[in-house]
Amino acid sequence: MSAIVTDAAGRVLLVRRSHAPEAGRWALPGGKVEPGETLADAVIREVVEETGLAVRPGREAGVVRRRAPGGGTYEIHCFIVDLLTGEPVAGSDAAGVLWVAPGELPTVQTVHGLVDALRAWGCV
Repeated sequence: MSAIVTDAAGRVLLVRRSHAPEAGRWALPGGKVEPGETLADAVIREVVEETGLAVRPGREAGVVRRRAPGGGTYEIHCFIVDLLTGEPVAGSDAAGVLWVAPGELPTVQTVHGLVDALRAWGCV
C-alpha cells in the first residue's frame, strides 16, 4: 500500500527508495501490510516509519498491479491521506524525503508509472 500525502500548498510528498526495486527513485511512502493489520493501520504505520508524519487515511485513490519477482502479481492500494502533524524526516526505509509541486513531478526521477497513476486518479 502507499499514501498520497499533500501539504497546504498542494505539494506531494515523495520518499527516495533505499532498496530494490527501483532504489534511488522517488516514490510515495508505503510498504507491505503486516499479518492481521488493516490497510488503514498499514498506511498510518508506514507513513510514520518512512517520514515521521502523523496522517489519517482517507479514500482509496486507486490500485496498481505489478509483476512479482518469480512470477505472479501483487497489488499496491494507494490511499489519499490527511496530514495531521509533523515535519517529514527520512526514516528507516527512505533515503530522503521531498515535497514536489504537481507541475514539477515529471522532472523528478520517480518510480515507473507513478506520475501517470496520480494523474489518472485525479490526484495531481
